[in-house]
Amino acid sequence: VQLQASGGGVVQAGGSLRLSCAASGRTFSGAAMAWFRQAPGKEREFVAAISWRTNTYYADSVKGRFSISRDNARSTVYLQMNSLKPEDTAVYYCAAGARNNLYQLREYGYWGQGTQVTVSS
Repeated sequence: VQLQASGGGVVQAGGSLRLSCAASGRTFSGAAMAWFRQAPGKEREFVAAISWRTNTYYADSVKGRFSISRDNARSTVYLQMNSLKPEDTAVYYCAAGARNNLYQLREYGYWGQGTQVTVSS
């Protein structure tokens, strides 16, 4: 099973990026998919999650700016990031497989390799 994340890059504050993460090797029927991020010197933190039935959950820091969605037929999750801020700079990781406690990192058994997002001021 592989999760392949893409879409990161360098953007100015106020700009937008769209991250994608495609799963291969299995579908995640009934399970949530999510995005976490890790800034230099900090712990990996929850960003957003989406259940199989497309209920969505967001960290307070990104509510109203980020939007998570998924295409179950393609086993792909997306993260639309708008109004980006320098503090959003981090490596973004996609994750899959949680069925409970979708905010918790340890609930996810599958992880992508990470994609760098850099927001300049």
